[in-house]
Amino acid sequence: MAFDKIKIFEQAKEMVVKHKLFFMDEVPDFLPCSRSTFYDFFPNKSDELDTLKELISINKTQIKTSMRSKWYQSDNPTLQMGLMKLISTPEELRKLSMTHNAVEEVEKPIFKTIDLDVDQNDSAE
Repeated sequence: MAFDKIKIFEQAKEMVVKHKLFFMDEVPDFLPCSRSTFYDFFPNKSDELDTLKELISINKTQIKTSMRSKWYQSDNPTLQMGLMKLISTPEELRKLSMTHNAVEEVEKPIFKTIDLDVDQNDSAE
């Protein structure tokens, strides 16, 4: 079956935007042609494939921005901590990743107790 390359390309762009796709591998699943035909039409580094990759990149950026905004506004400490780790500097991330175990220190004698009471009768002998 003969496919119109221009129509396939237009449909691919439409599907990327409509379904907010963010993996190139998903695009052929929404088209009326086989995966091999798709990649024959749009080989690596072709202008059309680069255009589709740009649209996918825009989708990824929009999704990430939306998620980070929701995490920021959330009262959920797990989401807030995830966002903090995401935006932290390497030094802050190191501090956030440390675990702190509180150990209660009990004063312990350094030496064993020695009985210093000397029986006077023992020393006289």
